[in-house]
Amino acid sequence: MDRLRPLGRTGLRVSPLGLGTTKFGRNEEVKYPREFDLPTDSEILALLECARLWGINLIDTAPAYGTSEERIGRLLVEREDWVIATKVGETFDGGRSRFDFSPEAIRRSVEESLRRLRTDWLDLVLLHSNGDDLSILDRSDALETLESLRESGKIRAIGASTKTVAGGLRATELCDVVMLSLSRADLSQRPVVEAAHRARVGVLVKKPLASGHDPDPALALAEVAASPGLTSIVVGTLSAEHLEQNARAVGLECS
Repeated sequence: MDRLRPLGRTGLRVSPLGLGTTKFGRNEEVKYPREFDLPTDSEILALLECARLWGINLIDTAPAYGTSEERIGRLLVEREDWVIATKVGETFDGGRSRFDFSPEAIRRSVEESLRRLRTDWLDLVLLHSNGDDLSILDRSDALETLESLRESGKIRAIGASTKTVAGGLRATELCDVVMLSLSRADLSQRPVVEAAHRARVGVLVKKPLASGHDPDPALALAEVAASPGLTSIVVGTLSAEHLEQNARAVGLECS
């Protein structure tokens, strides 16, 4: 049974659960409750195979996730079967994040992501907000630069990974896709989901487990997934067993 959903008006179709890959390449300055070692290549391959078996086709990454993009590019096979979302605006180096939303930085970031991911196109590129959503969207050339790159064919869809309700609402007016935080502990972004649904803008949910702090992941995912208007929930894990549990929680079946 095809469980893929339309990602707004983009023409892309994604699974209701996406695989977050922060942990593929970065374990410094993260907000998870427990420390972890970066996975081996074999462990990442096992997760990608598990995702495939459960019908998960969305992979979320970013330059700020350390070596995540590079490892995905090296290990992912059958590129055309996957929808890869990455980001621009934030890099992480020397234990700290740096933000640059200038046209030059965005173009350079996209080219480097294409190289690291070993692909000719990026399915979705999101502005990786520093929290000043409205300034990035309305008072910089960031979105215009992404639009130009979309027109060139290097990007299929553009959006913003926002941090504020105001920024999320603005993104539903300007973007193909909005990525926002939604969890049982924080439902403040529901107005953004509703606005995006009305505008036929794709909605990706990040941090549905409150960065691993929710005590009942399966229940949390089921409750978030039941919210109308969502396209896909992005969850990171290093455990194939946990990935299977997450897939079941949102109603997926193993092929």
